[in-house]
Amino acid sequence: DHVEIGANTCIDRGALGSTRIGWGSKIDNLVQLGHNNVVGKNVIVCGQCGISGSCEIGDGAVLAGSVGVADHVKIGSRAVVMARSGVSADIEPGAQMWGSPAKDRKIAWRELAALAKLPELIQRIKALELRIGKSEE
Repeated sequence: DHVEIGANTCIDRGALGSTRIGWGSKIDNLVQLGHNNVVGKNVIVCGQCGISGSCEIGDGAVLAGSVGVADHVKIGSRAVVMARSGVSADIEPGAQMWGSPAKDRKIAWRELAALAKLPELIQRIKALELRIGKSEE
């Protein structure tokens, strides 16, 4: 079925059901695929991903390197989960997610940009508190 499975990848057998991998899917090296998972068609799972049991990954989804997925999570078709993300909740089809916990990439990147400004903002708040304290005296 044109499925490729990389070196040192472990695919657990389903406890009661089956673990299924769809046509044309590519699973890279060092991936852990838990029991009872259903991987759709043409899915790409990059190296060092860990997918817990009873997950569903929709057709054409991409999991970049070192993504972790909690058990019983559904990842929609054509969704992209960016590198080193932690997925603990279902992902809508076509979504682009990043971070831990994974969230919409645009929101996550805005939060990261704001975080870089945090030290400067703390200094400004301290300066304002000093000015307010002096004016109250």
